[in-house]
Amino acid sequence: MAAVADVRRRVLMVSGAYDTLEHDVSVCLNLPEPGRWQVIKSETNLTDKTWVAMQVTTDEDTHFVDGAEAMILSRQFAKTFLTPDLRRLTFYDGEVRPGEAVLKVFEIESTSRRPQYAHARYTPISTDAEASAGSLEKLVADGMPQRPVVEVIVPVTIVG
Repeated sequence: MAAVADVRRRVLMVSGAYDTLEHDVSVCLNLPEPGRWQVIKSETNLTDKTWVAMQVTTDEDTHFVDGAEAMILSRQFAKTFLTPDLRRLTFYDGEVRPGEAVLKVFEIESTSRRPQYAHARYTPISTDAEASAGSLEKLVADGMPQRPVVEVIVPVTIVG
């Protein structure tokens, strides 16, 4: 994984690939300064399963930005859910098949130069579409259960 921070535009571009479904991936970034950053995140599904939801949770010093001027979207997922405390964001109603890339855009506000956020992916276990839809709705509302975590420190190149 690697990242580029455009200080002038306050944009952080992060790319990488994941090949695990048994672990959540915790990403730690070394930002040039704390504050508000737009995150453009691209990753590739290297597993053999289709992801039908993705969850991002922040650390205690970081939260997502919500509002008219904040962009929260994904090319692969039609819907998003943000908790009232602005600490958990879920992308759903779509899919990322094996070998495909996913693009997510969101904004964070951090009081630290080293924000940390964790990614979790959901792959339905059942082939029953109705049962899977019910499980997904519950996961969106309640959050995905925490799994063992792989921690990644992402180098950030500063431009601008």
